Amino acid sequence: MRTPRVINACAPIRVCDNGGWTDTWFARYGTVFNIGVYPYAEVQIVVEPLKADEPRVSIFAENYGERFVVEPESLGWDRHPLLEAAVCRMGVPDDISIKVSIYSEAPAGGSTGTSAAVSVALIGALDRLTPGRLSPHEVAYTAHAVETEMLNQQCGIQDQLCSAYGGINYIEMFQYPYACVSQIGVPNGVWWELERRLALIYLGRSHSSSDIHSKVIKDLEGQGPDAPKLNALRLTARKSRDAISAGDFQALGAAMTENTDAQANLNDALVSTEARQIIEIARSHGAIGWKVNGAGGDGGSLTLLCGDSSSAKRVMIREIEDSVPLSRNIPVYLSRFGLRVWESQRDKA
Repeated sequence: MRTPRVINACAPIRVCDNGGWTDTWFARYGTVFNIGVYPYAEVQIVVEPLKADEPRVSIFAENYGERFVVEPESLGWDRHPLLEAAVCRMGVPDDISIKVSIYSEAPAGGSTGTSAAVSVALIGALDRLTPGRLSPHEVAYTAHAVETEMLNQQCGIQDQLCSAYGGINYIEMFQYPYACVSQIGVPNGVWWELERRLALIYLGRSHSSSDIHSKVIKDLEGQGPDAPKLNALRLTARKSRDAISAGDFQALGAAMTENTDAQANLNDALVSTEARQIIEIARSHGAIGWKVNGAGGDGGSLTLLCGDSSSAKRVMIREIEDSVPLSRNIPVYLSRFGLRVWESQRDKA
């Protein structure tokens, strides 16, 4: 009997997305700075010859403890639409069956692009089933199209690009959704120091877009792509790029804080009460920057840029977790790589 193929893929989530909101259809053009980090989204696909009365595609959504079957040609998605739509977009050869396992230690709804990382990893793995290979850029665009074209969701392009490329990125969207990615190379000392200073604080509940984002989008759409509120966000991405290139953490922290203030200027509710409480605790322990991840609003997470004392960072995290119900620190490590796809063999019994 032929040994099953095992396809593995992983893709990083992103933090510190300065310039977010400007990578959207209503902004038309924009600039975003972001950082790809561990924990990854992980996908594993076991590929076997198709047997009679066996489903062609079965998925194990490990974080939810759910197993379900997907019909690759179906257009009705009711279990996990993102996963089902990605399978339908990529297709599965008629003569094989696949068993897909998906897992991430990053919490769903954490405003760190977890869904984008999952779809990038899944599409990258499914791409191995057929001849030809999508480039990282093409994988990102395919993942974006699944969300926007197939699921009709509001979605910028920066999350998928960060998951595909990893590292520290400056993304220039010249005409929605088309963008170029400049990866920022820094000396090891700067890389390690950035990693040491970063903290990701999850607020303990999933980010909810709610009506706030609809109101913000309607307002920005009415003002046009050159709206001052959008330009203020674009500027923080450029400042972040220049700061990290120079190894200037004070300037990077200032850009993060400026971006959070610009988010609040879109709508005060985009920086929640819990986020403001965490910011005040972080400030009292010497943090030099803070960014409400993603679009902001209830739930989600914050990226904090801590000061030069590692012990102060640890004390800060303990106080945040003690003072803000449900909040918790998510350990992060900078990811030098974006999407990774490789094949392995099952261990012999």
